[in-house]
Amino acid sequence: MKKILVIDDEAALRDLIELVLRRENYQVQTAENGRSGLQALDSFQPDLVVLDLMLPDCSGYDVCKEITKKQAVPVIMLSAKNEIIDKVLGLELGAEDYMTKPFDNRELLARIKVVLRRFDHSEPESGGEDTRIIHEELEFDLETRVVRKNGAQVSLTAKEFRILETLLKRPEKIYTRDELLELVWGYDFLGDSRSVDMTIMRLRKKLEDDAEHPKYIRTIYGFGYQLGGGSA
Repeated sequence: MKKILVIDDEAALRDLIELVLRRENYQVQTAENGRSGLQALDSFQPDLVVLDLMLPDCSGYDVCKEITKKQAVPVIMLSAKNEIIDKVLGLELGAEDYMTKPFDNRELLARIKVVLRRFDHSEPESGGEDTRIIHEELEFDLETRVVRKNGAQVSLTAKEFRILETLLKRPEKIYTRDELLELVWGYDFLGDSRSVDMTIMRLRKKLEDDAEHPKYIRTIYGFGYQLGGGSA
């Protein structure tokens, strides 16, 4: 049963979303502000967060940044704001999707299912194989979504995790920015290829000994990005 955390200060909407999700057999926990939402993130360990942008104690943007710092958990942002710049900012901060209020519950459910499928690593590998990928000093666990370097856990956002997963699964392939945009952000992303470059820059700072001379994520000039180092 997938776990969904709903952070919204509107009690009626929060209760309605919880009811709709429970009918679809999701396990749900709710929070009425950013502080309690971040506390629930640690204790509940959700598979997905539905996050309102306008919270009474802090900005949903700040909560989104904290969530993506803590765990590689996808976020769907809700807001009454429908300006493109607001949507782009939310997506750039790590949200997987952005929905404008009011919305149809069926659309919310559909988007939740799409995002969960994109990040679903719960299915066991065929033949009971190990779900880990080992690449030099990196250990990447597809099931628990944990990344370690030399045994120490590295905190990645959902998009950083997806980029690393994509490169590790096909180490011989050179991915263009457009390919990574489609695979990680989705075809309807409102930003541009600079989002790929910025996310990889942040990923390098977390993984590389020297981000200026990356070992694991190589830039293939004129083409895109490829996994570097030894054989995966």
